[in-house]
Amino acid sequence: MSPHPDRLLPADPSTREVARRLFADVAGLPIVSPHGHVDAAVLAEDQPFGDPASLLVTPDHYVTRLIHAQGVPLERLGVAISGEPSSAKPRDIWRIFCEHWKLFRGTPSRYWIESELADVFGIEQDPAPDTADALFDELSATLAAPEFRPRALFGRFNLYALATTDDPRSALAQHRHLTEDPSWTGRVIPTFRPDAYLDPNSPRWPENVALLGVSAGLDAGDYAGYISALEQRRAHFVATGGTATDHGHADAGSEPLPPAEAERVFTAALAGTATPAERTAFRRHMLSEMARMSCDDGLVMQLHPSVLRNYHGPAYRKFGPDTGHDIPVAAEFTRSLRPLLERYGTHPNFRLVLFTVDEDVWSREIAPLAGFYPSVYVGAPWWYLDTPDAMRRFRETVTDTVGFYRTSGFVDDTRAFCSIPARHDAARRIDCGHLARLVVEHRITEDEAAETARDLAFAIPKEVFRL
Repeated sequence: MSPHPDRLLPADPSTREVARRLFADVAGLPIVSPHGHVDAAVLAEDQPFGDPASLLVTPDHYVTRLIHAQGVPLERLGVAISGEPSSAKPRDIWRIFCEHWKLFRGTPSRYWIESELADVFGIEQDPAPDTADALFDELSATLAAPEFRPRALFGRFNLYALATTDDPRSALAQHRHLTEDPSWTGRVIPTFRPDAYLDPNSPRWPENVALLGVSAGLDAGDYAGYISALEQRRAHFVATGGTATDHGHADAGSEPLPPAEAERVFTAALAGTATPAERTAFRRHMLSEMARMSCDDGLVMQLHPSVLRNYHGPAYRKFGPDTGHDIPVAAEFTRSLRPLLERYGTHPNFRLVLFTVDEDVWSREIAPLAGFYPSVYVGAPWWYLDTPDAMRRFRETVTDTVGFYRTSGFVDDTRAFCSIPARHDAARRIDCGHLARLVVEHRITEDEAAETARDLAFAIPKEVFRL
């Protein structure tokens, strides 16, 4: 296994030569990871990674979902049932993965895992049925070495900052532990993810609201107390280093309710008497309230709507959320966000990064919004679209409208810690290829392309996410 040094760069020789020079200039820049799902405990506790399967297979739903599509039950891949630890043996999970390696040809997962195995762990053999056991043993021995512990890898990956995704009720103890540890010099920051506390359509919403009040030390049983509890928890995240919120609602609706109506619907929703339409209206109202709070506290608001979460009911009931069966649907931003942007779109302290898994809206809606509102940025290709071809389409689609400096910079959105450098490497290569084409077409100079490549890799995400 030896990834090609020109992987993902343009095929045209003259364009590739320019792209090589651009990439050589940015390949070693620090990584800004402002949107991801690595648990802060991984770095706070700094325990050795257990085995190849628990590191590279089980937590990565890109991997498990595609093998599941071949008929392999998720539990055989180590996915926990009802929160209980899996009984699947790591070596058996790894064997299944190696037996299905060809499924990943042409996918970003193939690129990331191949880069991890070769560049992080020094593996030379390809995964295959006849190499599975040898690879498992070699990786297990490697993972036991001190230089492959999480903190050592954090430094080796040259991570400038790593954002986690956290429940508003979290005490953020692991983040505080890292901050207070004199031996730790890295930067790991929390991100406020309040979806479960904003949407009364969730069956557990009344319970969540009560628990939110407990964590804030307030009575959240009325609307005023509920709003105060959210504001208090946001302040806790800011005090612990947080710079952003993260929202993944069913749509981008943001129509605010009059104060008396918001209070009435809140009370009805807690009592279980609100209609479905009222519950949805309250959730949209609360998205607008999150924008209002961002104007006050400066947290960058990330929005990625229009994914039908937990699509397969039996899998959700058995395995829970985030296990590979969330499915995108068509997105709409322009009309949905107009109420929010009318109020806060030109506020000097407001910042909104819009992500989508619906490519149609990049050029039709998101880029035009970012091309007018100083608060709005086009979020990088994310989730189903963080593929090389989609990243190319992204640049070709949005650059005409907003250039490069109204985009967010790359976000890796990963739970797989060791894939972070591979994902950013892919994005940098794609951006350098796009910039090289502009150079050979004499649309920008190579000096301008080099400056832009550096900004896309480091300066832009650092600035957009207030890092």
